Amino acid sequence: MSTSTAELGDLTVNRIGFGAMRLTGNVAFGAGVPADRDRSITVLRRAVELGVDHIDTAAFYFSPRLSANELINRALSPYPDDLVIATKVWPARDPSGAWWWATPEQLRGQVEENLRQLGRDHLDVVNLRIPPSRRGGSIAEHFGALAGLRDAGLIRHLGVSNATAEQLAEARAIAPVVCVQNPFGIGATAGERELLHRCGELGIAFVPFFAIAGAGREAGATSEEHPEVLAVARAHGASAAQVRLAWTLQQGDHVLAIPGTGNPRHLEENVAAGGLRLSGDEMARLNLGISP
Repeated sequence: MSTSTAELGDLTVNRIGFGAMRLTGNVAFGAGVPADRDRSITVLRRAVELGVDHIDTAAFYFSPRLSANELINRALSPYPDDLVIATKVWPARDPSGAWWWATPEQLRGQVEENLRQLGRDHLDVVNLRIPPSRRGGSIAEHFGALAGLRDAGLIRHLGVSNATAEQLAEARAIAPVVCVQNPFGIGATAGERELLHRCGELGIAFVPFFAIAGAGREAGATSEEHPEVLAVARAHGASAAQVRLAWTLQQGDHVLAIPGTGNPRHLEENVAAGGLRLSGDEMARLNLGISP
């Protein structure tokens, strides 16, 4: 792993973290193959052994038999002192898997659910995950409710997820924001790049998700990789996923990565991507060769 680190408020973490979504298998979002409990626990413990100290999760990451939060608790509790666990609220799923969105008053229940599942007395980072229908709308009531829970000691730091620049500004007027967690990767739009750079100017960590999966999103990376990515990968003896992670990290020192996997081999590759450096020419090829 690269030794480079970034800040989440007053917390210092390695720039390659781990996303817990795939620990329960793709069935967590309606299709695919369920994960194996023991294998998922092994992956979590190995991630920490490899230097991962930032795990991204959510209470709604569950399948019929597995919960990401409970797997994290089982694998890693008692937690290392330097381990940062970030979660997200606003969306939720009932026991049958059906989605619902919390009112501001219901956010405390979501925070407490994460605390119970993880076995913690406070949450390091809570991201307000903004629903697609609210992109462009006000988030003041919901973010204000989280700010109140921060003041009450249940949350250490706050972030926003799936946010616009305007929503970030609205949140910052209410309480400090330590991170923005948005989809971002090769082929990002000009607007997405602008927000990433704005976060750097403000000293806010930018934590992209789907950096590897791209358009595949929850289903994972698509089977056909872009020729430019494959060409750069061949030049380094690396995988396409490693190139995508390296490209993402080279967007700025404030940029983190939270690739997720339930596969021990893929975990090793993802962590190793922290040490992969692409040349200026390679970065330009990837920037110019892949359209949004």
